[in-house]
Amino acid sequence: MAWAILASGAHLWSTRNYVGDPEKEPGSMRWQEGYAKYGLNGTTDKIIAGSVYGGFSLLSSGTWGDGDAGAITAGNERRTDVEDAFLGWRSGDLLPALGKDGVDFSFGRQLVTVDGFLITDDGYNPGKAFNPIEGVRDGRFDRGGAFYLGQRLAFGNTAVLKLGGKEGLHGSLIWLKSDNPGQSKTELAVGTIDYTTAIGSIGSTYIHGLDVDEKYAFADRLERKGMNVYSIRGQGNAGIENADFAFEVARQEKRSGSQRAMFFDAGYTFTDVRWQPTVSYRYSRYSEGWDFLFQGGFRKRYQGEVASNYAGSVTSNMQINDVLLSVRPTEKLTLNAMAFDYHQLSRRNERDFAAREVDLFLDWMVTDNITLSPLIGLYKPEKWLGNGGGQSGSASTNTYMQFIVWATF
Repeated sequence: MAWAILASGAHLWSTRNYVGDPEKEPGSMRWQEGYAKYGLNGTTDKIIAGSVYGGFSLLSSGTWGDGDAGAITAGNERRTDVEDAFLGWRSGDLLPALGKDGVDFSFGRQLVTVDGFLITDDGYNPGKAFNPIEGVRDGRFDRGGAFYLGQRLAFGNTAVLKLGGKEGLHGSLIWLKSDNPGQSKTELAVGTIDYTTAIGSIGSTYIHGLDVDEKYAFADRLERKGMNVYSIRGQGNAGIENADFAFEVARQEKRSGSQRAMFFDAGYTFTDVRWQPTVSYRYSRYSEGWDFLFQGGFRKRYQGEVASNYAGSVTSNMQINDVLLSVRPTEKLTLNAMAFDYHQLSRRNERDFAAREVDLFLDWMVTDNITLSPLIGLYKPEKWLGNGGGQSGSASTNTYMQFIVWATF
């Protein structure tokens, strides 16, 4: 068994807000977030067949100050709760036909990620200000603050069976039940199949919506019950050294009709050039009624700091182009620049979220345990709250800044 502590604190500031409240226009907002996750995990190899593993942790979190710029948190959220509580078994060499650890079964409260962009985690972390149901401000969606840091990632209850290891033909059968009110406590059944080689993998995901809690259902969440999602995806270097490619094409079938989403990204790292620059491009597109499910960043790559967190939906009715440039002056310092163009596909919605954004940030590993991550973002919407957009005050450029300290022990 091993003890582990993960902690982070952030100071965030935005010159504009997206709360949709005339009394708060056009005011800047300042707030702070923090969390600490502490627990133990381990693996026992010395049993008759295979190995047993598991983990248990608690997570404490909070938000202070004005609350975030998107009216998700109010600034007075605090909570300590169980984060992880799971057990698992891996087969080791017991079933050689299925490869090393060809059977891996786990259950309980744990983080589950499916390759691609449909299920990343259960990390959506609303606070007391979140009010998706008209007239409801009773805190029923509150998860304890730290909306941006968002480290309540585990699904409330799961059962995961993985077959075939990680090479060649392999797949999984997954049951997920979220206890997140911001996700309407959705319950899903998931199946995946993949074929993985040294140059990459190709695979498919199927998702069937089993249930939602009607008490927390809003927008089109009731359609998750009975919804089917199909996707084809791939990732790897395609045999090109230092290259990186990924894509996914997905289709949702629900009561209101069919919806589609897709992304493609391609990148290359110049390993023989000073500072080893990485350049990548990503294209993504979501139809008007697309349900983002448990989607996070594409392999933890945000769709823009302001756009994806505060300014409005970027995972429905949107086409996005973005580029990333990253350099590493030292092994412990990475400098990054990202630029985004958001094009709204349909103008029938009440709000127009078309915009452009540039984010500049760095990750500096000061010690083996401490990392600093300052960021400045510039977000320029086409419209503001007064003429059909979402930004307060005007459509002028919003300057957004954050400073995060990450610690691991």
